[in-house]
Amino acid sequence: MSDQQTISETETETEGVDQFSPLVRRIAAPNGSEMTGAGTNTFLIGHKDVAVLDPGPEYESHYEAIIAAGAGRIKWVVVTHTHKDHSPLATRLAEETGAQLMGCVLEPSDQFQDTSFAVANNIQHGDRLETEEFTLEAVYTPGHVGNHFCYVLHEENLLFSGDHIMDGSTVVILPPSGDMKDYLDSLDVLNNYSITGIAPGHGNLIENPSKVIDTLKRHRLMREQKVITGMGTVGEGNIMELLPVVYDDVAENVLFYARFSLWAHLLKLERDGIARRTTSDDEFDQERWVLV
Repeated sequence: MSDQQTISETETETEGVDQFSPLVRRIAAPNGSEMTGAGTNTFLIGHKDVAVLDPGPEYESHYEAIIAAGAGRIKWVVVTHTHKDHSPLATRLAEETGAQLMGCVLEPSDQFQDTSFAVANNIQHGDRLETEEFTLEAVYTPGHVGNHFCYVLHEENLLFSGDHIMDGSTVVILPPSGDMKDYLDSLDVLNNYSITGIAPGHGNLIENPSKVIDTLKRHRLMREQKVITGMGTVGEGNIMELLPVVYDDVAENVLFYARFSLWAHLLKLERDGIARRTTSDDEFDQERWVLV
């Protein structure tokens, strides 16, 4: 996830580059927080010609680390989605290196978007970046947000998951473009690919992808049942009244973000005919809901 509100303004003096896999190097951005973990992962794919995936937020030290690691070989800049901790350096990096910019613009935008990102043509599901060294395939995975793509590195059976799957935590679903049903469906889509590892937007290499994907789906469905149970306990109520009941197992400092996922669960239950709104409000967390 990612909102610049939670990003530390303190830049590190140096940023290390680690060899993530034979074809992939990683640089973690200096934006660690409770929502971004150790920081956003920027991946450099390839040796002869380099694709930079998710160049990250606007920290000068991070930009300089990417340029140094690319060593004049950066040909493509690829983004999983346009949140403020993933794509703000993309346009500058593409302009200053002459690299091709690849990704998808969210229309309409929302409060979490990097509005500086623009491409002539949005990437499409199944598009491939093919080089002498590697093939990177785009996989449309809406859910966290409506313009989210994962990418499969076929030579290594490695999935770059952006914020669709993170190491050690579940992602926030951000309506209105973020959608809980889309998220669950996108997890099913990923099971169609032969992947043996996941390179997340935050955290370390994730092994046993199919097990992780199944666990995430079960977790979301268990949370949905907890929403239903909570609504039965609270009765008619708004998100702020339901939140401490449904998310009583999360730290208080992340409840601000949990309310978005709760909203996404309620919207799915509304579509499934299980819940309905009894009032409307300009503030989504003040709308009142009840079980049907």
